[in-house]
Amino acid sequence: MKALGLMQETGGSVRQVNADAGVPLHRQLFLVLHDEIARGAIAPGDALPTEQSLCDQFGVSRITVRRALADLAEQGLHRTSARLSDRSSVTAADPMKRPRSVPTWTVSGRPQFQTSIDVAEHDVRTPPSPIGDALGVTGAMLHILRVRRERRTHEPLMVTEAWLPTDLADTLTTSALRRKPLYELLSAAGLVIDRMQHEITAEIAGPRNARLLNVAIGSALLRVNRLAFVAGSPHHHVSILLSPNRSRVLMSQTANELQTGDGLAIAHDVRREAADRRPRSV
Repeated sequence: MKALGLMQETGGSVRQVNADAGVPLHRQLFLVLHDEIARGAIAPGDALPTEQSLCDQFGVSRITVRRALADLAEQGLHRTSARLSDRSSVTAADPMKRPRSVPTWTVSGRPQFQTSIDVAEHDVRTPPSPIGDALGVTGAMLHILRVRRERRTHEPLMVTEAWLPTDLADTLTTSALRRKPLYELLSAAGLVIDRMQHEITAEIAGPRNARLLNVAIGSALLRVNRLAFVAGSPHHHVSILLSPNRSRVLMSQTANELQTGDGLAIAHDVRREAADRRPRSV
């Protein structure tokens, strides 16, 4: 079968999944199939390998294969035809076509459809060192953890964790935070934000975040960190955690910002030791 022939590593050895990799076997198999579809090795309309072929090729159980195919189906990357047998019933869909839907929540914070908010934590505590250092704060701050959900299905869409000055506690009450977005409350309180510094990172879901977002432990997550400045100084920090299976981060830049490089920067965290070991030209 064409798909089987294309699913080979350079040098001719078959891609293998590894039980010791720290990622569930079905997720590893999903990533292999996803990569093949994304790079066009399995084109839209091509048949995927049969379940038994995938079992034999990767040395996994049929349950593992079916869970991997279910993950593909959840992203719209394959469909099953009831008219065909198991040997040829699964076909690849176009990975570049996203399901037709309205963005769940924009980076600007404007809701695109009805959502509900759970205030999971609302207290005063000392922030983690990286956040305290970024804000120049050593004492306690107002800490707020919220989960935004799709109102109809109650599916968690994003987790927002905020660290703010304690003098905002009377404004940012639990009841107010359930009803209105954070920045609407801050604006109504007269807070004027000079600028916002954003950082987008990726991470693996640990038990706590997996539970909050209702995803499997080890799933890939997106994190958007916001450092807000008021009167020229760091004022508060907000971290937004998303599942890339449900959400996207949208950014916009003007033509002038594109020419000057403003509005978007990429930082490379390279250890000095590794850089010092690079070969030097003579």
